[in-house]
Amino acid sequence: MSENHEILVRAERVMPGGVNSPVRAFRAVGNEPLFITRAAGATLSTVSGQTLLDFVGSWGPAILGHADPDVLRAVHRVADLGLSFGAPTELEVEFAEKILSLYPSMEMLRCVSSGTEATMSALRAARGFTGRDVIVKFNGGYHGHSDALLVKAGSGAATFGSPDSAGVPRAMVENTVVARYNDLNALTQLFAEDGLRIAAVIVEPVAGNMGCVPPSPGFLQGIIDLCAQYGAVSIFDEVMTGSRLALGGAQEFYHCNPDMTCLGKIVGGGLPLAVYGGKRKIMAQIAPLGPVYQAGTLAGNPLAVTAGLTTLNKLQPAHYAELEAMGARLEAGVLRSIREGAHAACVQRVGSMITVFFTPGPVRSWEDASQCDTARFGRFHQDLIRSGIYWPPAQFEAAFVSLAHGEAEIDQAIAAIDRALSASA
Repeated sequence: MSENHEILVRAERVMPGGVNSPVRAFRAVGNEPLFITRAAGATLSTVSGQTLLDFVGSWGPAILGHADPDVLRAVHRVADLGLSFGAPTELEVEFAEKILSLYPSMEMLRCVSSGTEATMSALRAARGFTGRDVIVKFNGGYHGHSDALLVKAGSGAATFGSPDSAGVPRAMVENTVVARYNDLNALTQLFAEDGLRIAAVIVEPVAGNMGCVPPSPGFLQGIIDLCAQYGAVSIFDEVMTGSRLALGGAQEFYHCNPDMTCLGKIVGGGLPLAVYGGKRKIMAQIAPLGPVYQAGTLAGNPLAVTAGLTTLNKLQPAHYAELEAMGARLEAGVLRSIREGAHAACVQRVGSMITVFFTPGPVRSWEDASQCDTARFGRFHQDLIRSGIYWPPAQFEAAFVSLAHGEAEIDQAIAAIDRALSASA
């Protein structure tokens, strides 16, 4: 029995599936999770002594690479002063000022500890501001595990959803409408029929939780315009795309300004930190200024805001050109392998987000993504692990390129993906 398996047996006795987040269990790829001992730059080390070239990046935060020396030094310095105070610090103010300078659509913000808290709180604020109950999300979009957002689509292009998880009462999702991603016509029709009941539309501006699916031209601005027309709140869930596609996120990348924004992952620099914010008139609804209650003991704690602030201060516009170049190199290599091998697959990328889909594509919505050959993806993933490549262990997750990936690392991944495509056929 391997050391990794021994730890898994212990873990399964004390945690559901042996993990603290379901996708880590590797069950979607028919494998057992790998227990990690350390990370540095673009690599991970496992308890079994294997070194893996990492394209998960802690699911997005590690844009600088793992264990960036400047971030570590800053966190160590602050940790010496205390871990958490449950009281305001100047670091929180500096962090907030930095975020607002990068995201002009945001006039005020509140720190929380997770993306789930950010989206849940943003929706509560939108409902409090509008006095309405109905929210709209898109099929295949993931916005955390709060009850109102764990819904599956109904039968139409825009229908009221039903619970997508045991333990979620139907009453919790009866005011959640599920629409088709990239289908602006269906959303327009929904607003025409019921727009005065809609409090908010929440969207991943680049879908990353059904794999990397870019927005169709005009889709994001169309959401913003419809919300403005009917008095609803447009919310960009940029937990994944925030400071990933550009310093100012997808809204800078696509030149769009939503009413509210949710951030996480990169802005926490690898520690638990997320943000929701937006127009002052909306955020003024949050207690103690207004009647919408939200609180958090560890929100804005000094370690997390230090890690986030140090990361954001290091990132410069030139870094995004570098990420684009490495992402384009990876995409071109994978596309060449797909074409030369005549594989029933496609590759989609936006900046440093990328997915290999096992369907001819293109993938523009969950309805397209759901046609993927997930069994073949599982074989593909197992072969990548054997080749020393750590890829997201689910077909419907985006992989990430970091600033620690150079041409040599990208070419290593291309060669491994080429072999895995053939081996999985």
